[in-house]
Amino acid sequence: MSVVVEGIGVTRYFGMGEARVTAVDHVDIAIESGELVMLMGDSGCGKTTLISLLGGILTPSEGKVILDGEELPFHRPALLPRVRREKVGFVFQMFHLIPYLTALENVMLALDIAGVRGAEARRRAAELLDRVGLSHRLHHRPAQLSGGEKQRVSFARALANRPKVLFADEPTANLDSRQSENLLELVRELREQHATTIVIVTHHESLKPHADRILHMRDGRIVQEERPAENEVASIDDPEKREYPSLR
Repeated sequence: MSVVVEGIGVTRYFGMGEARVTAVDHVDIAIESGELVMLMGDSGCGKTTLISLLGGILTPSEGKVILDGEELPFHRPALLPRVRREKVGFVFQMFHLIPYLTALENVMLALDIAGVRGAEARRRAAELLDRVGLSHRLHHRPAQLSGGEKQRVSFARALANRPKVLFADEPTANLDSRQSENLLELVRELREQHATTIVIVTHHESLKPHADRILHMRDGRIVQEERPAENEVASIDDPEKREYPSLR
């Protein structure tokens, strides 16, 4: 399989001088097409910051990100929205749906931003919502939807631009166990039917068996890799070691 997103020496600082905090510390990471990768670790270890860097939402303080063979043009910020619009999908923990729009209209708005409008946008939005099991909820507003249904609308919206990679930040955090399992079933379908590359930030140990790889973070670094299917664990013991050869 080919690498779809790669970070090389990716680092992100917040603050200046003595108040400076290193959120992501010289991370090397490569994710292959069609993989389901989970990022795990304690709160504040850098997981959300890392996917924000890989998806072009945040700019690295150091290092570079290559997405679908193209280095992200952080030095030309005006070009980043096009890359995100064409190649990246994001699912956020708090859904971020527009409350006065229906499920259909929320997805249509994402299509509009991607340049698809009118009857074609309506058709594709309905198709996406059907794909996530919400064909019966097209005209319901977020307040009329359950947590699981809102999250599925978020997935449909994130898929509107047919992204190369889908990043999901704690997508099951606000869901009960049944809703979480339903969402994971959706994730499995995306992988199997559409070879979508998916990167999930999560604290939930119960999700681990669904992943191809689990990358554990601590203090802004990737310190361990698990491959559940192979029952394999690889640690990075040297804190000064910047290479991550198992991802190459």
